[in-house]
Amino acid sequence: MYLFSPGYTTSKPIIFLDYQTIQTQSYSDVADNSGARKSMCIRVLGTGNRRYAGTGDVTIAVVKEAVPNMSLKRSEVVRAVAACTRKGIKRCNGMIVGFDDNAAVVVNQEGNPRGTRIFGPVARELRDYNFTRVVSSAPEVL
Repeated sequence: MYLFSPGYTTSKPIIFLDYQTIQTQSYSDVADNSGARKSMCIRVLGTGNRRYAGTGDVTIAVVKEAVPNMSLKRSEVVRAVAACTRKGIKRCNGMIVGFDDNAAVVVNQEGNPRGTRIFGPVARELRDYNFTRVVSSAPEVL
């Protein structure tokens, strides 16, 4: 996968390989304080009939577990971006970065997070997909 960083004027792209690991019916932890704890992917957004999502892809998800007395309730349909995946990402320097679990961040239509805090590390590739608000509020970026 070739991805050009915004603001780059050179012809050399930033190259990384993202293994597609999240598919429909996949559960993932929610890594923000929007009120959801676990979500299940019901659709992968993108061009055509995509079956799998990787880090930085937006999915339609349903909330399976929720914190009581919060804005998001159980069985509510939301948009979520995959913040980190267990399979990992192969970067251009040969390093493969993987995480302990699949985690997603609930976002709105503009791509801004619905929660005010993000728990745990997120992948650096989210910045390339223009999720800068998610990256800036994360405690650690790997």
